[in-house]
Amino acid sequence: MTGETPHTEIAAALRAMHLLADDAPVPDGRALTGGVSSDIWLVALPSGPVVVKRALDKLKVAADWHAPVERNLYEARWMRQANAAAPGCAPALLGQDAASGALAMAYLPPETHPLWKTELREGRADPAFAGAVGATLARIHAATAADATVAAMFPTDAIFFDIRLEPYLLATARRHPDRAAALQALVTTTQATRLALVHGDVSPKNILVGPAGPVFLDAECAWWGDPAFDLAFVLNHLLLKCLWNPQAATGFLACFAALAEAYLARVTWEPASAPEARAARLLPGLLLARVDGKSPVEYLTAENDKARVRRVARALLAAPVARLADVATAWRKELAA
Repeated sequence: MTGETPHTEIAAALRAMHLLADDAPVPDGRALTGGVSSDIWLVALPSGPVVVKRALDKLKVAADWHAPVERNLYEARWMRQANAAAPGCAPALLGQDAASGALAMAYLPPETHPLWKTELREGRADPAFAGAVGATLARIHAATAADATVAAMFPTDAIFFDIRLEPYLLATARRHPDRAAALQALVTTTQATRLALVHGDVSPKNILVGPAGPVFLDAECAWWGDPAFDLAFVLNHLLLKCLWNPQAATGFLACFAALAEAYLARVTWEPASAPEARAARLLPGLLLARVDGKSPVEYLTAENDKARVRRVARALLAAPVARLADVATAWRKELAA
């Protein structure tokens, strides 16, 4: 710890969750970086270090982007459901305080749980781990599919629209009016497909490489809806990383194939071709969103790289494909050009 003092909201949340006695002094802590939607603190409680996360009303991005703080409640619920489906796939939930929009979870140190994004940045592309991500994600979707009880726990249509569909797909549609109809169609299909519990932000920055497999973080977008969104969202990052670290592009594409194959092999709630087709259609929209939506990836700054993303994404939006391998092939051709 660096000896920082967590601000009063974090201390109050810890007391509300009965993790800190009312008369106990505010413990030392350290503000953690990396997120745009929450205050996150590592706090040294007498019982050991914990991570406290408090949702923000206005996200820390350049665009004017607001989201309801009650999403923190649904993140806590996702963590419980995910750990029931695949034990250890999320940090242990220690408490949640709806009044402050905060939750507390077990701390997983980077020495034993490095961030997948960091591994990819360094060019360490491991198809076996990517396959484990796909398999674990499918386990969560399969365990929650068609479960009316779980569905009732996530009345988050408006939240998902506000922090995923509007800032990604509809904001991008305003930048590309000649592809607006295709992007709007993706929103309509996604909203209408209600099958399983969706994480909503399956990104390498939210996945730890744990000793027993992937650990998923930051389920603030949790929603009862289309599991193909999760599949497309994580595969999108593996394509974009090919421009971030071109020397590892072959490995990243191998990870793309391994993740997709492992996921689709475990689809039980519908024919595997159905979520694959929806994911293959979503991917170009998400690709384009990460350069022209409200949340562009921070590592694509060169206009030439952005132009490559636009070229592939716009072409696939105009002529959709139904197989993820076809999306990868189009991307591979662009990289080789």
